[in-house]
Amino acid sequence: MIPIRDENPTRTTPFVTIALIAANVIVFALQMLESPEAQQAFVFAWGAIPRDIALGWNLLPAIPIAWLTLFSSMFMHGGLMHLGGNMLYLWIFGNNIEDRLGHVKYLVFYIVGGLAAALSHVFFDPHSEIPMVGASGAISAVLGGYIVAYPKARVVVLMWFVIIVRFIRVPALLMLGIWFAMQIFGFAGDANSQGGGVAWLAHIGGFVVGVILILLAGVRPQRPAYSRTGWR
Repeated sequence: MIPIRDENPTRTTPFVTIALIAANVIVFALQMLESPEAQQAFVFAWGAIPRDIALGWNLLPAIPIAWLTLFSSMFMHGGLMHLGGNMLYLWIFGNNIEDRLGHVKYLVFYIVGGLAAALSHVFFDPHSEIPMVGASGAISAVLGGYIVAYPKARVVVLMWFVIIVRFIRVPALLMLGIWFAMQIFGFAGDANSQGGGVAWLAHIGGFVVGVILILLAGVRPQRPAYSRTGWR
């Protein structure tokens, strides 16, 4: 299922969500302007390498404090599809969480969620020397917050089966529940095959932290503002 939009209007302009999307796009554009060699050096300098973070140092002199990469890696992406998918999820679900929490609290929520997600990956794979990049962890926290705040909100998703393609409306609880299950299955599959490439534990950790943070903020499930019979 690919989410297209949600039927959950906001009361305020999502300035922080827009700024986060812009920051991610700008960093990616600057990265793509460099040569392939420079791009690789950039990723190894600013991406979060679990081994370096676990040891508390970084092999490259560009960053004397490895822990800084936990933050910088949140604004980097490995390709256009990686960036596009993350920004789609951030726009669909982030604006409602920003509306619910307020601009400042939402920014703190996003950053803390992203840092916690990255640390989840580092904790369970401290010997990895593969740079971790992407906003997926922070966005996973947003999804965790959304499933608590708006479980009944309708999400329009694109579904396909072989040659049948159609748009359907599903509750956020179902759509995000399936998404979370896919992260668990993805992690289990990689663990069994000794594969890699996706920081599944960052997604899982970010989602769980998002649920916890939104509950700590006092947010409780809210009736969606839209029904099939119209706005209410």
